[in-house]
Amino acid sequence: MADEYTNPRADYAARLNTSTPHAARIWNYWMGGKDNYAADRQAGDAVASVYPDIVTMAKQSRKFLIRAVRWVAEEGGVKQFLDIGTGLPTMQNTHEVAQSVHPDARIVYVDNDPMVLVHARALLVNTTPEGVTTYVEADYHDPELIVADAKNVLDFTKPICVMFMGVLGYVEKLDELKSIVDRVMAHVPSGSYMIFWDSSEGDEIGDGADKLVESGGVPYYLRSVEELTSVFDGLELVEPGLVPLSQWHPTEYERPIDSFGGVARKP
Repeated sequence: MADEYTNPRADYAARLNTSTPHAARIWNYWMGGKDNYAADRQAGDAVASVYPDIVTMAKQSRKFLIRAVRWVAEEGGVKQFLDIGTGLPTMQNTHEVAQSVHPDARIVYVDNDPMVLVHARALLVNTTPEGVTTYVEADYHDPELIVADAKNVLDFTKPICVMFMGVLGYVEKLDELKSIVDRVMAHVPSGSYMIFWDSSEGDEIGDGADKLVESGGVPYYLRSVEELTSVFDGLELVEPGLVPLSQWHPTEYERPIDSFGGVARKP
């Protein structure tokens, strides 16, 4: 794990490329954060110029995370969370929500971006003395490595909530996406949960995806609602199923946009 590395800050800093837009930093910009650079802001503005709802999506996605994690902790009784592709820390991160319900909750964040890891070391710390919060440096294309490292913190004989929050759209092939999900979920026991959201197809959001590539960003592949639903194959979707983010156990009205999320239980 990262804590075992020699001088990790120097290693991460050496790998940090600020001249090319990066997904985590662009997303941070859309959410109103400050952990981004000129290239990220330029790409973010380019996408927003053709798809203004991207900023709304970013904010709705965080609200969905908060509601979904709280539901899984409260209604599902889960005390362990594996947040894969966590991105840059912002408001109300997974560990803060989970540990507000279960002070002894254990959270493992997974990312492979050097800037994310630097901030994780500084900001993703326990909110309670009983809890555990840590991170793994790994790519979601390597589920076995993620699981092997996460086992240092999480008990894989007890339910775990696995999270893929708007990150698997960077996987080009649907079969590969589903393989990543299936390989992780194969390691968690019955009674575990998965929280997943991603973007669906649409004219304006498609224009935004094209603009992202034109601006030097990594391509993001949009999928139909049917394809997103298929990611939950073998799991039991909890009510209300896969729905627009703003309509999953809402606490206030927000108009739906082209982003869908759901929570499912492993039988």
